[in-house]
This record gives sequence, structure tokens and C-alpha cells, in this order.
Amino acid sequence: MEKHFTLPYEGGLIEENLPDGILHNYEKIWTQIYPESHQASVAVADYIVSAIKDCSGRLFRLGLSTGMTPVTLYEELARRCQEGGVSFQDVEVFSIDEYYPSSQDEYQSRNHLLRETLLDQVDILRENIHIPDGAVPQAQVSEYCARFEKLARGLDLLVLGVGEQGQLGFNEAGSNEKTRTRTVRLSYSSRKRQALHFNHDLAATPQSAITMGLGTMLSASRIVLMAWGEDKAKAVRAIVEGDMTTACPASLMQRHDHIRFIVDATAGSLLTRVVAPWLVGPCDWTPKLRRKAVVWLCQTVGKPILKLTDQDYLENSLGELIEKEGTFDKINIDVFNDLQHTITGWPGGKPNADDSTRPVPAKPFPKTVLILSPHPDDDVISMGGTFIRLVSQGHDVHVAYQTSGDVAVHDDVVLQQMDAASQLGLADQFKSVKALIESKVPGEPEPRDLLRLKAAIRRSEARAAVRSLGLDDNTNAHFLNLPFYESGGIEKNPSTQADVDIIKALIVQLKPQMIFMAGDLADPHGTHRVCTEAALEAVEQLRAEDASLLADTHIWLYRGAWMEWEPGRADMAVPLSPEEVVKKRHAIFRHLSQKDIVPFPGEDSREFWQRAEERTQHTAQLYDQVGMAEYQAIELFLKLC
Repeated sequence: MEKHFTLPYEGGLIEENLPDGILHNYEKIWTQIYPESHQASVAVADYIVSAIKDCSGRLFRLGLSTGMTPVTLYEELARRCQEGGVSFQDVEVFSIDEYYPSSQDEYQSRNHLLRETLLDQVDILRENIHIPDGAVPQAQVSEYCARFEKLARGLDLLVLGVGEQGQLGFNEAGSNEKTRTRTVRLSYSSRKRQALHFNHDLAATPQSAITMGLGTMLSASRIVLMAWGEDKAKAVRAIVEGDMTTACPASLMQRHDHIRFIVDATAGSLLTRVVAPWLVGPCDWTPKLRRKAVVWLCQTVGKPILKLTDQDYLENSLGELIEKEGTFDKINIDVFNDLQHTITGWPGGKPNADDSTRPVPAKPFPKTVLILSPHPDDDVISMGGTFIRLVSQGHDVHVAYQTSGDVAVHDDVVLQQMDAASQLGLADQFKSVKALIESKVPGEPEPRDLLRLKAAIRRSEARAAVRSLGLDDNTNAHFLNLPFYESGGIEKNPSTQADVDIIKALIVQLKPQMIFMAGDLADPHGTHRVCTEAALEAVEQLRAEDASLLADTHIWLYRGAWMEWEPGRADMAVPLSPEEVVKKRHAIFRHLSQKDIVPFPGEDSREFWQRAEERTQHTAQLYDQVGMAEYQAIELFLKLC
């Protein structure tokens, strides 16, 4: 599917006719923000193609990044080459890194995707491809790196994807601007991230790599940095607006005179021109932006909304808002009421009540509610308290698990389940399953029989969780098993119409008045985002086929375990009592295979229930600080349509 999900426009900086000096005033690296990653990738492709065509009479020397960030870019370049829009016959390509030791034929090679999506698809000469050789004997690797360094210095253009901690290639925290092509020892946190590509086996994950140094990169004539997804937002802010520091290696690229940063809207979401556009220039003052500005002002001056003064607005660059609205006290009252009206203890609508200022209409009651959960635990982690409210208030709640979540089950968990079955006197399959696990080949898809066992474990956990919330797990829990996910590995298949059709069939069956789905906007290749885009495509197709089918259906977006909507942009805030927080926690606990181990923690070692509770409690504290009632926890939702 070619459509890419973006959040609704909520106002912001008016960039049209704004001088570059003002637009980029807070940026130490010139940054261009695109609505979504596909558009951003096309823009980078335009830049590369133009640079190649402008170079004549010699080889154009192009440095390219590994990893997932540039995949869409490489596919776009390959398409243009195949259609005659550009030729790579006079291009010399340099990859920036590779595991060491490793073989270029291994599926886990850092350059596997670069070869598969670009180099094998274009007319480049094989002798013009330079990829660090992970098979060089250890006694010769230093000399090899010196030769590669000499070849790679002074590239015409270097295109780099940025890591979540601001790393470039394997230049991690501590790398300085004088580093050259070299072997590096990978940190524990880096190996933990890379272990995803080695069946989560840290022991099988390489301990070293060959990487271009930051000094090598800085020698390029021009540099383009890229970052997609909100999981890169903190790094982007540090690189673009922070100080140069070896703690964030990419920030050292500020030294380069000819560098640009291309990001999508979510990766750029923490930049000043997005977070506080009124500090930069004139704004389009929508109601959402007005609320966002007032909440920001409360946090800046440490006051609740109704204590803000005219001076607070003027001293913090919000004079334009006063000019538009009239007086500061009118703004205070309007925003206070606006924010207060997002709070409701009736997320499905309160029957026989005036709903003119409520986020959800009273009728119909009860409603049919569909919760779409990318994995078999996102429902209770992300909106478990609201789930509890919807069920207890009498709505017909259905939850659909879009993927099996099988690859997130550790082998040890499977063996424990097999041992329990044996101890109960059921079929003794422990030895055969243990042999199946031992037959796994690193980098290759897991055996299908093993994945079936893991999927069954996730299903049983999800069924137990919904039972604990009062649902009939036979009639109201649906397991969609979308095909895109069933690759048997971390890298998934492309999403297709087959995924959309499965979701469409369920929606037609239920005809829900409310649909909740994930609003996480991390890497565009991430499971949450793919699931949401498939669901939105299903809704769009159904509305085109029969306008009456979903005429009264509204879509609500929830967040995952890591992030929450900002109060300034939320459309519904559901407060949770202490008892509901505990009940939500116990529902999360039903997912035993995800308990304690946390298969994909990244840099965050907290368990899912801890992340969820701290996130919702922090949201409640924010509401309290701006002058709303004090609650134990709050779950936030954004109304898409």
C-alpha cells in the first residue's frame, strides 16, 4: 500500500513567504520537515539524482547508510533507474559500515538491504561498489581499514540515517570528529538493539564492526542526514538545536558547512518551530494550537491556566495570540473550558445526558466498540482503563488482535509451557519442541511449527486478559493474523490488500460506532504503524463502497507504552481510579510471556505495566498542574474522524 498515515493538521507556523533565516533560526543544521517519510525519501532521491546528473566527466562518489531508514529511498532510486530517470554507471558507492567478523552473504549483513533494494536493482558496475569487508582476517583488518579510509575520504555526497541515540553508522557515544574508518567494539546497548536481527540471541550478535569514522564523514563535500519516526525525535532535537557533544555523535556534524537534515513530521516533532512555533514566527491559530500554546505557557511559567497574566503572554512571545483573541483572561477561560471538556468518565457516551460539550455523543447507547490492537497486549497496555470503563458501562466491546505477536515469545517460555503440559499428564512434547528450537538458524525465519506454538501462547494470554475485564473471549476476542506479519522474522512482509480485506470483513460484521486503533508514529516500517495504515485503508475503502455503513462511526487513536498524547492536542481524557489502575495492571500481567523478560525494551528496562502506569500518572499530573481536577491516572485519545 502506498498511502501513509499522518495526523490531522492542528495549526502551526505559517512558513509561506517566511525568510529562511527566520524559519531556521533555532537550527544549527538546516532542517526540512516533510509530512511523512515517503515524501521525505522522494525529496532525498531528488537531491541525489540531481547531484549525479550535475557531475560529468568523472565518477560521482556517493556514500550510503545501512539500516532501515534509507530503504524507501533506495527503492525510489531503483525505480527511477529502471525507468530511465537516472543511471548509476558513473557512480561509485561507498557503504558506511558492516559487522565484523561477518560474511556479505549472511542475511544479517548490515548491507543486505542496501544490496537487495538498490545495488542489485541498478546499472552500477560491480567494481564501483565499496562495502566494508567483514571477512578480512583480524591480523589484516587495521591495514584494510586504512585502505578503505583513503578510498572513502572526500566523497561528493554522503547520505546518512541517524540512530535513536544520535549515532551515525557505528559511531556511538564517545566518538569524536577526528575518528577514521576503523573497527569498533559494539556497546551492550547497541548489541541489544542489533540482537533483533539475530533471533534475539545476544550471544549470536557480533561484538564488533567496521565503520567509517566521523572524520571520514566530515570530509565529504555534502552531507544529508535522515530520520523518520517519533522514536528519533529526541535525537533530532539534540542534533539540530543542541550543543556539539560526543554523547550525541551526529551533533558533531554541525561543523560541516554543506549539510542538511531531512526528517518526517514525527521525527521533527520536538523542534522549536513545531513545539513552540510562536517563538519563531506568525502562526495559524487553530483551537488546538491555542490550547497547545496555553498548556506550554503554564509549563513555562509554572502556573495553572486561570492564573496566567497578560505579562506572561507578552514575555513569552504570545502577543500575537492576544491580538487575535482580544484579552488574556478570555483566552484563559476559553482554554480552561476547552481542556476540561475533554475529560470524561464515560468514554462511550453518557446516556440521557447533555452531550453538547462531551467528547462522545450520548446516542446510540449502548454502542458497539471495536478495539484494534496491533499485538496481543497493546489493548490493555495502552487503553486498559478505558477498556474497563467501556465494558462496565454496558457497551458491546470487541477487541481484534491484528497480528499474532509470535516472534515476541522467547524460546524458554515455550519450553516452560510444554513442560507444564507434560506435568499435567497431557501430551509430552518437551523433547521434540526443544529439538525444534535447537534447529533454528540465526537470521533465517523461525520454524513454522514453533511459531504456531508461540502464537497459541499469545492467544491464550490475550483471552485470559479480556476475560479478566469481563468479556466473552469466544465471541468478543478476534485474532486476525494479518499476513504481512507472518514472515517468521523481525523484517515483515509488505502490507497488501489481503491485510485490508481481513479488517474490512470484521468491520462489516460488527458495524461499530467507535473504533480505537494505535496512533504510534515510530519507524514507518514498524508493526503498529503498518497495522494502523491497513485499518485506515479498510475504513476508507468501506466508506467509498457504502457511505452509510460507517456514517456514524468515529475513530479514536490511543498511544502505546512509551508515549502519550500531549494534553494540548487530546480530544478525550479518561480518568482512572486507583482500583481501575490495579485492574488494568492485572490484565497486563495475564500476558505472562511478556512479563519480566520484555523482549524489545530498547534503552528502557521497565516492564510494560510500569511504563503504562508511569505514563498515565504523568498525564494526570500535567492536568493537575494546569488547573484541572486531580486524578490517579488519565488515558488520552485523539479523534481522527
